[in-house]
Amino acid sequence: MTRQEVKEDLLAKVHSISDLASYQDHSVVSREIISKPTGTVSVFAFDTAEGLSEHTAPFDALVYILEGRAEVYIEGSPHLLKQGEMIIMPAHKPHAVKAVSRFKMLLVLIK
Repeated sequence: MTRQEVKEDLLAKVHSISDLASYQDHSVVSREIISKPTGTVSVFAFDTAEGLSEHTAPFDALVYILEGRAEVYIEGSPHLLKQGEMIIMPAHKPHAVKAVSRFKMLLVLIK
């Protein structure tokens, strides 16, 4: 299936968000579930100690932890998040993500 077909396959069906991305050893797995000119919604699965290096984005991004625990760094300050918690990473501020344990997150980026 192409990426567009996968997204269309998700339409008008009930899903467990956590089931949309699977853990892989020593990896970060992502799956974009909505992609529009106005923003994206993606699910990520991080193996323990894996992460995303520091970077910036031109838009605010909401991170919601689906399971596990993660450290989200914003301008060098660490924020420990666990299942059910969220944080907003401000536009143009350096941020990074690291898995304290295996974790899954929902990332919502609004342009």
